[in-house]
Amino acid sequence: MTRHPATGPDDNVVPLHTPDSTVPNDLQAERAVLGALMLNPAALGDVATVMDVGDYYRPAHETIHRAILDLGEAADPITVTDALRRSGDLGRVGGPAYVSGLVSATPTAANAEYYAAIVRETAKRRRLIEAGTRLVQAANEPGADADKLRAVLAVPTEPEPATWPDPVPLTASRTLPTFPVDALPGWLKDYVAGVAEESQTPPDMAGTLALSVLATAAGGRAVVHIRGRWREPVNLFTVVALPPANRKSAVFAAMTNPLYTAERALGDAAAGRIVEAELTARLAREVAETAAAKAAKADGPERDQLVAEAIGLAQTAEGITVPSQPRLLVDDATPEAITSLLAEQGGRLSVLSAEGGIFDIIAGRYSGTPNLEVFLKGHAGDRLRVDRRTRQEFVEAPALTMGLAVQPSVLEDIARVRGFDGRGLLARFLYCLPASTVGSRRIITEPVAPHVADTYERHITALTLALADWTDPAVLQLTSAADALLIAFQERLEPQLAARGGELGHIAKWAGKLAGTVARIAGLLHLAVHLTDGHTKPVTEATMAGAIELGDYFTTHALSVFEAMGADSTVTRASAVLDVCRDNRWRAVSRRDLFTKLSRSDFPTAADLDPALALLEEHGYLRLEPVPDRPRTRGRKPSPRYEVHPALSGDE
Repeated sequence: MTRHPATGPDDNVVPLHTPDSTVPNDLQAERAVLGALMLNPAALGDVATVMDVGDYYRPAHETIHRAILDLGEAADPITVTDALRRSGDLGRVGGPAYVSGLVSATPTAANAEYYAAIVRETAKRRRLIEAGTRLVQAANEPGADADKLRAVLAVPTEPEPATWPDPVPLTASRTLPTFPVDALPGWLKDYVAGVAEESQTPPDMAGTLALSVLATAAGGRAVVHIRGRWREPVNLFTVVALPPANRKSAVFAAMTNPLYTAERALGDAAAGRIVEAELTARLAREVAETAAAKAAKADGPERDQLVAEAIGLAQTAEGITVPSQPRLLVDDATPEAITSLLAEQGGRLSVLSAEGGIFDIIAGRYSGTPNLEVFLKGHAGDRLRVDRRTRQEFVEAPALTMGLAVQPSVLEDIARVRGFDGRGLLARFLYCLPASTVGSRRIITEPVAPHVADTYERHITALTLALADWTDPAVLQLTSAADALLIAFQERLEPQLAARGGELGHIAKWAGKLAGTVARIAGLLHLAVHLTDGHTKPVTEATMAGAIELGDYFTTHALSVFEAMGADSTVTRASAVLDVCRDNRWRAVSRRDLFTKLSRSDFPTAADLDPALALLEEHGYLRLEPVPDRPRTRGRKPSPRYEVHPALSGDE
């Protein structure tokens, strides 16, 4: 096959207007195929039914495609780049920038088959041109005869795809990445790695809890100024899900203990002020009460003067504020109690728990109805005002942090709680689903080095105490390079939020907050580097890069969590259709017959079936049977009929 001379895969390296630029090719479609496969490796089966790996015009593209095939479902820009580096092909295909650029140049992963068809068609045309060229060359050779020319002219028959290729799973089987500990500052990275080694637990648990600890220390006391009026507080909601026997409590204690130390230090420092204020307030009330009693006994002009003095003393007594006992942490508390504590603590509070009981409380364990207000506004930093008959509370800029370690079943349960998804509570959490190490743990392990543990406790305590007395939050600025990196991340993210064709479209409520969350993480990482003077220095490009890496990590985990929760209703309904087809062992079925077997709660009308059927067609589970030409007659239009993949009927 005639191919483009390949000194590199980029058009800037090899101009398109070369002597053989008339050879049929579509480099844009080739790039789009590769980009789509890295965005959605589940499309490998669909693409394989349309084109062959040898159909590429650019040899570099074939090399990249073969690397994707080797990786299978684990393919993404990072793993493909690593595979090409290990095979020695990375430089020949254009380097890491070219591989990652294939993804950004892909309009949508949903059109992988369409792009592949373009590549296949140009490959066919090139083969025909090659056959014609061979014919001309053979005809000009001495002694050429008709039989030889016919043999030269023969073009191989294009292979037809299998009658029923393997269907593509409705939900991708994701290989979840490990927590990127290198994105953390050195002292924090060392402690997270040490705790993971000592406890023989995945670093994801300690790493995610480390972000919650930083958010507890700094939440309500710092904001990241991004651009214009856009500011993000540095509080976070995180949840780690692991089955029982994974030592969640031990890791939780190791990560959060310094916060209790800091809370005690704040309490000790405030004890004297609290006692003094309480005594002053009590004495002022007693003086006011004495003055009031004296005024009550007086007569004439003297009474008016004494009443005025008593009123002034009572107002003075009322104006004396007794500071609240400093609190950083709560565990088992109602939404009403959390609201009151937020007001008392100047807007900063953290709910940290090694269990998921807080979700039951939010759902209405004690009240009977969900109470989400403090959690929604506490995450966003929106003004919180409570007016009840028994209390009035106002928090100008609440900053509530949540850090939870739960069992996976808790995530399945909260997805069914009324209001949790619709009002956006689930969209506020960073989710972590680490792989369990139970069954492969070492018995004798290396404990966390004493100096590493001491450094962690000192730094967390120092950060907490350094920001404790701030009333107005410290404002963290971005360097121009950090802002440019965040803008590039937003530009990469935005197309993925599209409701149709966007990889994150079905979790747009969560992913739409991702850029702000990345900015929050960047602020926390910055404060972890500059423990006492972070407000005097801007957030750097390197810090923002680490935050973006963490954002990408949490995105992959969120996709798995929301898919398990059934966030994509079309996928959930399509799964119900598959179950019915499998149970009835149909080889073919009409839409009407399907409708009669399905739940009316999932499919109120027959038209509600159409999106699910279209998805099952795309994934190769069903084929729409052609409608035969028939003379028009009165009566109802025949219901569409579908062939069913033999694997569902038990024939294959």
